[in-house]
Order: sequence, then structure tokens, then C-alpha cells
Amino acid sequence: MTISIMRGASLCLVLSMLLLSGCNSSDGFSSLTIEKEQGSQQNISSLSQVVAQNPRDPEAYNVRGSAYGRAGQFSAALQDFNTAISLNNRFYQAYSNRALMYKNTGKFKKAATDYNTALKINPNYSEAYIGRGEVYDRANQAKQALRDYNRAIALGTTNPRAYHRRGIILQRQRDHAAAIEDFSKAISYEDQRPEPYNGRGLSYLATGALDNALDDFNTALKLDGDYAEAWTNQALVFEQRGNKKRAFKSYARAAALKPDYRPARDGMSRTRGG
Repeated sequence: MTISIMRGASLCLVLSMLLLSGCNSSDGFSSLTIEKEQGSQQNISSLSQVVAQNPRDPEAYNVRGSAYGRAGQFSAALQDFNTAISLNNRFYQAYSNRALMYKNTGKFKKAATDYNTALKINPNYSEAYIGRGEVYDRANQAKQALRDYNRAIALGTTNPRAYHRRGIILQRQRDHAAAIEDFSKAISYEDQRPEPYNGRGLSYLATGALDNALDDFNTALKLDGDYAEAWTNQALVFEQRGNKKRAFKSYARAAALKPDYRPARDGMSRTRGG
């Protein structure tokens, strides 16, 4: 079997592009820990009845706000979290949940303020550390983000996002052994999301463990067949093995799903003609 048709600087360049953009571009994790069905209209209607019966209960608004957030109704969610906080200004979970709504709508400064408030009230609230870490991450403040993820993990969080996001930072720092451990931990807590498999696959790929990398990319694609980055990464394994025909097909699938994704377009150029 022919191994590695790209060597030296060219392979490093491709991997650098993927590690900087491919894994981080769609981490897919939401900060709300409620189940998917809790965002259903039926459940929201039931929660609205609870709110109507308990109009002075901040927890009722917080729970319904979380359901609105899961359903993508961010304005309604914000209104409920605002009400919850007005009824109890020490309600740190509501601050953290409101911060998530701000983060999801691009209001990162407001999100950071709410996460800070939540942590002042409860310095041991791991969800706020994870959320604030993601805000730091978006601001390219990796050191601060890593500190917050470490804190959440030290507090014993079982939220896969903490490990997944820390794994991405470690991966960027080329600490692939530690990144693989973190992605594996994220998978152990939530094995139905494709992103940690794709992330772990990239670190396996970077360390030359092609079989493990291919297994992870294939698993990611079983979970989400429209995952352009995973198609691209799968193609790169085929290309490394000298199978340009299969590589081109996977690159082409990725480019069809995400036409502006440069690694897929470049991969097609390299492998065109098989």
C-alpha cells in the first residue's frame, strides 16, 4: 500500500488549515443542557401554563426561557430570563442562560458580563465557566478560554463541551495526545454528536494514525452526512493512502455541501483525474 502522497511542507500546510478552521468552524454544542424535546411547542405550551399559575416564580421563567432557547426563539428566551432575574437578582443560572442567548445573537460583551455576574454569585458554577470560555475563544483569547475550561473540568463537569472545546485549543497548540484524550472524554459523555469524532480524527491524522482517523471521520459522517469538514478530512486520509479517485469523490461531496470551503476545493484540484 502506498502511504502518504503529500510530504513535508505541503502536508503541514493542509493540516494547519484544517486544524485552524475545520474542527472549530462547527462545534455544534449548545450551552443549554435540556433535552431536545423540551424545545417543542407542546412543551413550551405546558411551561406557559406553569408560568401562568406561578407568575412570581423565577424558576418557572428560567425553565421556559431554556425551552425557548432550545427552540431558537431567542427573543422570547431573553424576555423570560430578564423576568427571572428581576424576580431574583441572585439567580445565577438565569444569568448564565441569558448570557447564552446573548452569545448566540453575537452580543459577546453582554454575554461576558452575565457570565461574570453568575460566577460572582456562584464561583463553582461550571456551566458559566464553559460559556465564558467560549466567549474568550471567539475573541481569540485562548489562554483565558483554556483557564475557564480547566476550571469547569476541575469542578467535575460532565458537559462534553468543556472537553471538546479544550481539545480544540490543545489541538491548535499541537498537543495532540492531550487533545485526543479530551475528544474521547467528550464522546464518552455524548456519543451522538459528530464534532468530537471529527476533532479527534484530525489529531489522529496529524500524528499519522490513519486507520483511527478514518474510523472517526466515518463515524462523524454516519452521524451527519452533510458534514463538509468531515468529508474533506476523510478525503485527506484517502489522499494520504494514494487513493486519489476516492479522495476526489469525498472532496467533491464536501465542496458541494460547502462551496466556499477552501480545503475541499484545493483537495479536488490535487486529486482531479485520479
